[in-house]
Amino acid sequence: MKFICLKCKSRNCWNISDGRLKCKKCKYLFTPKENPVNISNKTLKQIISEFILEHSTNIILYRVDISKYKLLKILTLTRIEMTKDIPDIFSGTVEVDETYLGGQWKNKRMNVKKRAKVREKISKRGRGTTKQPAFGILCRNGSVWAELVDNVEKEDLQPRIEKQVKRGSTVCSDTWRGYTGIARKGYVHRMVNHSQNEYSDMRGNHINGLEGFWGYLKRKLSAKGGIRKEKLHLYLGEYVWRYNHRKLTFRERENLLFKLIIKH
Repeated sequence: MKFICLKCKSRNCWNISDGRLKCKKCKYLFTPKENPVNISNKTLKQIISEFILEHSTNIILYRVDISKYKLLKILTLTRIEMTKDIPDIFSGTVEVDETYLGGQWKNKRMNVKKRAKVREKISKRGRGTTKQPAFGILCRNGSVWAELVDNVEKEDLQPRIEKQVKRGSTVCSDTWRGYTGIARKGYVHRMVNHSQNEYSDMRGNHINGLEGFWGYLKRKLSAKGGIRKEKLHLYLGEYVWRYNHRKLTFRERENLLFKLIIKH
């Protein structure tokens, strides 16, 4: 296994008799690490196994000999790497949709002038809520991509569609007019009924609706009993990764996650 110099990032190092390495380029002495989190690979794999099984932090601490501070750093790093492991650009037939996560709805009293302004902006979604909007794209093969957004206006969502979906693809959405502009961007736009669990494209191929993923995501987040807003994007990335790799065996997911952390 080749190690990288911690100072100049060179890959050319000598082995020293005391077990350390010496960089051939800058002559820096350092102790090699098995992985970026500086614990044994055996312990790291044990933590990954517990994490995949969705055990709580307290259970992992009980089963693994590690400090809470170190464990939280490893779990944060793991979620960061899961967030980066996103699917390739989607093509073919995809579905786009948005939802709201967490927060509480707020019913505020409004005077006549404010009520008039609200009526003018009736097409704007998420009005009067502290919930965090999220936008997602689902491909015909069941892979999903999702991220948090500031709001769900068409000028915010269309650039994300153009970035993640290959031109010439068929984009399926609900009847909200905000998506209709993508037809002029080189895509075919089709309306769908989200009340159905799944629907078919022109060739009869089925797509499981994004509503299924949103339901899965909200169940998982609610089971956490509360998540800090600044950490929400990490948990979103975690459950996108879990959903996309749900058909893999336990060992396959464990090895894949281990490789992601080693490559960090």
